[in-house]
Order: sequence, then structure tokens, then C-alpha cells
Amino acid sequence: MTTAPDLSQLIKSYDVRGIVGEDLTAEVAVAIGSAFADAIVLPEGGTAVAIGHDMRDSGPWLADAVAQGLTLRGVDVVRIGLCSTDGLYHASGALDLPGVMITASHNPAAYNGMKLCRSRARAVGDNSGLADVRELAARHLVDAPAAAERRGTESTRDMVGEYGSFLRSLVPLEHIRPLKVVVDAANAMAGYTVPAVLGTAAGLPELPLEIIPMYFELDGTFPNHEANPLDGATLVDLQAAVREHGADIGLAFDGDADRCFVVDERGEVVTPSTITCLVGLRETARELATGEQPTVIHNLISSRAVREQLAAAGANPVRSRVGHSFIKAEMARLNAVFGGEHSGHFYFRDFFYADSGMIAAMHVLAALGTQDRTLSEMLESYHPYTASGEINSRVDSVPDALHRVRAAFVTEEVTADEFDGLTVEHWPAPGEGERWWFNVRASNTEPLLRLNAEADGAELMERVRDEVLAVIRQA
Repeated sequence: MTTAPDLSQLIKSYDVRGIVGEDLTAEVAVAIGSAFADAIVLPEGGTAVAIGHDMRDSGPWLADAVAQGLTLRGVDVVRIGLCSTDGLYHASGALDLPGVMITASHNPAAYNGMKLCRSRARAVGDNSGLADVRELAARHLVDAPAAAERRGTESTRDMVGEYGSFLRSLVPLEHIRPLKVVVDAANAMAGYTVPAVLGTAAGLPELPLEIIPMYFELDGTFPNHEANPLDGATLVDLQAAVREHGADIGLAFDGDADRCFVVDERGEVVTPSTITCLVGLRETARELATGEQPTVIHNLISSRAVREQLAAAGANPVRSRVGHSFIKAEMARLNAVFGGEHSGHFYFRDFFYADSGMIAAMHVLAALGTQDRTLSEMLESYHPYTASGEINSRVDSVPDALHRVRAAFVTEEVTADEFDGLTVEHWPAPGEGERWWFNVRASNTEPLLRLNAEADGAELMERVRDEVLAVIRQA
């Protein structure tokens, strides 16, 4: 009996990621397509799946292979072609279909992968069906599934115009003041979606935006820099261009354009926690105006300012574990109007509880364009504390390192929980002592501990950060 292959390094906790031609081949993609049909689509009564792909050269043939696996099992396929991940989510929501997005997001050129969702963009993660897809795909590679009695059909549909119109209906920009906007697309999908949504490429009316494009040519080899704005080195060109052009704002998107990072008029990077504050307050005000009590989700390593400012504005801020499948699930369970992550993912109830870098960018443009201050002036009150950013440490034993941190820092003087990793907080009332917190979490795939620390002041944050790192890295 042939042993099924181990696909755990390819089909991960949230999505599929692997090196094309090695981990991810046409044969594997066919198996994943048929496994998605058998594990999720057919048991839930689905009859069709939307498939899109990003600009990587391997995207079209991987989409072909996934479609082959789906149609083999009797599932119809709607091919929407080139799109961003939030474009695929829009198709899933608008057409009420499960979806497969062929993308490796911000990973380097050698990679590709897939993001799977149920109808109306509902998440598929390790605890919500992806483990079943992994197990079935491995079996299908050993014993190919039989063809269904009725083979699925394929059709194509161009959704980009509908996507652009839908996003503009969520965040109107027609009446803002003129803004000069530098956009770094990193040769990735924003080079396709920004002209369609913020420009006139999809036939929409012109907006009062002067878009200065950087690296809009689609090229999955990423000739200028990687499409990963979480890495500060990839933002250097954008920061320089904003200053050079005297722009009001800079926007950077990742490979599949579902994440957005913002640079202010000085060329300084705006933290995702600050954007979570800004957009969360806008969505809170809109919800309160309808007489509803708004809930806003934030992951547990967002700045403390997020929950403080949202609560002060009348929202119910709810803490979530890190990871899009957890936030999406909480968004739907609580009917939350908005959710934000430290990684630049922003989620919207009106967008099927899914994430969209473009909608987040549009909210920032709308806020900036309806008042006269610069972006840095407008955001000044949203980041009162100093954060370390995420710091990774390779350790011999994750449990031992966590035990050391727990023993060193969990005392009667702090509050602590293990909701997601270990969070330790010392945050008395103003004037009653030092105020700081940190979280340490294990990587899902490597022997790493991830540290995030924040404090009321840079010197204190640096001290707490260094003390925790010394314990983590203790030989």
C-alpha cells in the first residue's frame, strides 16, 4: 500500500504556499481542486466555484489544474482571470460561490499557492476545513478520485468593473479635496486594481486623485523589490517618492493586494494599528448614526490605543487571536462592522466580513480628503504609545523559552493570559506606575518566538523589549 504524502509544509494553517515545480505541481493542484470539491464544496451543497489568479507566470496553469480537479468531481468553474485576492472575495460574495485564489501573496517569485473560501468569502482555515482538504488531497495523490457522473463545466466572467463599482459604493470619494497619491504596486496586483478602482480603467468616473504610479507593470519576478510592505526595506522607494513629489500620501500593497500600508506626507510609515484606529472610528461613527452598537475586532498585538480610542468613541472593541481565519470567524459571529490586524489586513462587514487593502486605502483617502490637515497631523492622536514591532527569535525549544518568560514576568503585579501565546500587562492608571505590555507567540511552522511589546514611552518600551528578549534568548 502506497503511503500518502505529507502535505503539511504545503497546505498550512491558513492557505497553500509552496515552491512551484517542487512542492506545488500541476498534479498536486489537481488533487487540491478535487479535495476542495469533496471536503467543502459538495458537502455544503455547492455546485460551482470561482477561480482567480494573480500575475505570477504559474498562475494560469495552476488555475487550469485546480479547475480540472473541481470539474472532475462534477463542480462547475467560473474563471474570473487576473484579480487581487479581495477581487476573488468580491466574486465569491457577489456570485454566492466558494472561491480559489491562486496566489502566494507576498512570497518571493519562486512560490505560488492558493487561498480558499466558502461562498460569500467565508474563511477556510486549519480549524474550518483546510485540514480536511489537506488529508483528502494527500489521498487523491495516491488514489485518484473517480470522475463524477456529470463532469463540471467551465465559463469565464470579467468581474473587475463590478468589483470597482462595489468598492466605490462602500467608500465614496467623489467629493473629497484633490489629493496627490503615490502608489507602489511592487509589480503586483495593485498595478491592475488601482487603475480599475481609483482610476478610470474600468470605465468609472474620474476621482479628484492624482495617482503617481510606481512599479505598475505586472511582473511576478518582482524586479524592483519584493511585494511585502511588512518588510520596511520594501517601503524605501515609496517613502522617497512621496517626499520627492510633495505628495499627500503614499500607499503600498502586497503581492495579491489584500494588504495595504500607508506612508504620510513626510515619508513616515503609518502603523497598521493607527489605520485600525482611523478606520474603526469612521465605521463606529457610521454605525452609531444608524442607532446600532458597533463591534470592532482587533488582534491582540494591536496597539492598546486601538481599544482605548474605540471604546471612548462608543464601540465595543473585541480582542482576537492573530490570523485571518480567527478574525473572519469573530467578525461573522459578532456581526462586527470592522476588524484590523497588525499585519495590514483590514476586514469589513459590508465586504462579506473579508479583508481588502483597497477599501482600507479608500477610507484613509476619504478621511484625509474631507478635512484640511496633513495626514501626519490628522493621525497624531491615534498613536500615543511606542511599540517594538514584531521581533522573531529562533530558540532551541519553544516550550522551554515560554516557560522562562512566564517564570520571569508573571507576578502578582501584572495581569497575564494565554489567549494566543503569553500576554503580560502592567498598565496602572496614569501617574500610578510604569505602563507596558508584551506578547510572545510561537510560530506555526518554525522554532521561533515572536515578541511584540508596547509601553507609554520609547525608553520604557526598549527596556521591556530588551529584558524579554534576554530571557527568550537565554542559552
